[in-house]
Amino acid sequence: MPELPEVETTRQGIAPHITGQRIRQVVIRQPRLRWPIPDDLPQLLKGRKLLSVGRRGKYLLLTFHHGTLILHLGMSGSLRIVEADARVQKHDHFELRLGDDRRLKLRDPRRFGAVLWTEQPISQHPLLASLGPEPLSEAFDGAYLHGQGKHRRIAVKQLIMESKTVVGVGNIYANESLFRSAIHPTRPSNRISAVRYQTLADEIRKVLVEAISQGGTTLRDFLRQDGRPGYFAQKLLVYGKAEEPCPECGTAIRSKSLAQRSTFFCPRCQH
Repeated sequence: MPELPEVETTRQGIAPHITGQRIRQVVIRQPRLRWPIPDDLPQLLKGRKLLSVGRRGKYLLLTFHHGTLILHLGMSGSLRIVEADARVQKHDHFELRLGDDRRLKLRDPRRFGAVLWTEQPISQHPLLASLGPEPLSEAFDGAYLHGQGKHRRIAVKQLIMESKTVVGVGNIYANESLFRSAIHPTRPSNRISAVRYQTLADEIRKVLVEAISQGGTTLRDFLRQDGRPGYFAQKLLVYGKAEEPCPECGTAIRSKSLAQRSTFFCPRCQH
């Protein structure tokens, strides 16, 4: 599933090419995604200028004067900019035809993605209103994390993967950040000091920045908007490496299921 770094990579890739463009036409080939695509979207967007391309968590936000188009890539979705004569692929469900005659296509084989429209302030939209801070923002630090966890007994890995705590720390990046912080993923949230939470916040930020710079992590279906894979998978230290030696101490990496998610850790380095 595309996570925050993959979505941010996509945003950075498409933004220079579509910002400032006017929408010539909206093509809806398959309206039944996770939620139905609004059937009046072609009329709402035709001739309108796209002002900016933003992101909130894993949602891409295409802003117009009269509202915002919300896109989510779901489990296997991707966005690509193609020329007008590009062949339509089987799972090209949604398309914006731009003023320069290129197309922005949403390809979504599993149809768990979303194309939604809102005219209300984006912070008030039901999908976004309860989201926690962005992990790369000033609002996210050790003091914030400590405040969120000090009265809760859930495992720290579950805490940092909750979108109401912080957005975009998916399973891969939670595993990697906890290893770099030497914190065991099952450690109760209320048994971690403010100092260790600051280390964790710093490592979450570093891991995400590194992943974005490498174009995200390619697992199963994700490809960048230009069709090339991300390469952060080559730098993973523990995720998917059960029984391989820990890069720090040589102890075999262990794996277990935590809240139905694969969890990888070093039993010696993390405590």
